Amino acid sequence: MKIDLPYLQRALTVEIPDDELLAYAEPREYCAGAGEAALLERALREPFGAKGKKGDAPAAFLQGAASLLIIVNDATRPTPTAAMLAALLPALEQAQIADERVTLLVATGGHRAPLEDEYEQILGPLYRRFRARCVHHDARDEAAMTDLGKTRNGTPIVLNKRLFEADAIIVTGSVEPHYFAGFTGGRKAFLPGVAAFRTIEANHKLALSPRARSLALEGNPVHEDMMDALPLIKARVFSFMTVLDKEQKAVYAAAGDIMASFYAAVDCARRIFCVDVPEAADIVISVAKFPMDIDLYQSQKAIDNGACALKDGGTLILVSSCRRGIGDETYANLLSSCANPAAALAKIETEFKLGYHKAAKMAAVSQRAHISAITELPPAQLSAMFIESAPSVQEALDGARARCRKNGAARPRILVLPDGCVTVPELGGAAK
Repeated sequence: MKIDLPYLQRALTVEIPDDELLAYAEPREYCAGAGEAALLERALREPFGAKGKKGDAPAAFLQGAASLLIIVNDATRPTPTAAMLAALLPALEQAQIADERVTLLVATGGHRAPLEDEYEQILGPLYRRFRARCVHHDARDEAAMTDLGKTRNGTPIVLNKRLFEADAIIVTGSVEPHYFAGFTGGRKAFLPGVAAFRTIEANHKLALSPRARSLALEGNPVHEDMMDALPLIKARVFSFMTVLDKEQKAVYAAAGDIMASFYAAVDCARRIFCVDVPEAADIVISVAKFPMDIDLYQSQKAIDNGACALKDGGTLILVSSCRRGIGDETYANLLSSCANPAAALAKIETEFKLGYHKAAKMAAVSQRAHISAITELPPAQLSAMFIESAPSVQEALDGARARCRKNGAARPRILVLPDGCVTVPELGGAAK
């Protein structure tokens, strides 16, 4: 069977023997029942309230607000921010909130500031109208932060001052599985979205816990931190969340109370992104699609999800352009400084910096499996992080099949995840 995999602006073709293909597992189909604009408008007409009550529509929520802060995702997320802003504009007009009273805060977390073309990606047709109203969060600017105490886990809660200068806050985002926060979206807009570097670092250290994993919320210490920060934000908050399908089109939207809308979106995201896989695979081909192919830091999510369904001793093949390099270098420097994955994990046990959570997840997979990658990154740079560079998906697959046969697996089982950053394979039909 020939399969085309997305890579930059083209498709990479790989041929897999029919009797070796375990599954081609992509996000499930979901019937939206309406086009994107109608879907978003319906969510705003029918907002969730707290404790099962009906929420205020955005125009009512905004009444009397002298200043409005809208938090938006950066360009590493496929959130349809421009369409969501367009859906909100009638409410702003009804509440008589002029553009000069609106600030758009890009929730970069610990990421760099958006480039200008990325602002265009975020704002789309509204770029000219709102670019001058955009600011980005700078996690290292302590003067722009407010210290609010600590979480139950001891994480300092230090958040952007703009949260406490606005009369009303609208958070926008998308909800999908996240490899250590359980799910993206909702509460994550505040922490880590607009948190101080030291807050993000302490929060992400909790990602080393076995309880911090994809789909997990209850008992997940990373999620607990995010929840502990919410009551400290005194301005009124309206949440607007989407769930995207495999084509990165919005198929569900929920608005209103931040947690009620989040949990509604989580229910939908589980149905879309959790996929049944009958058994663990000998080889997993996992693709990081745009925009998660921006760098290896983001593309690592495809490695982590693919490893969920990979046998010990198997091969994981990452397909991602990493078009802007490796991303934050901290994790790469840690891995490159160690002779093997076990040494990297041991070093992380003795000290922690933001980024080491990424190194720990990668080293844990490298310790039990072979990782190959088709990227634009230099082979030597990949090798230093225990990843073998491959010139093509086919050559990576042929090499993996040869290793399987050498180890006694005459007919290796191959799993393909064409959207590996968000697809969570569940073994034995566990997905619902």
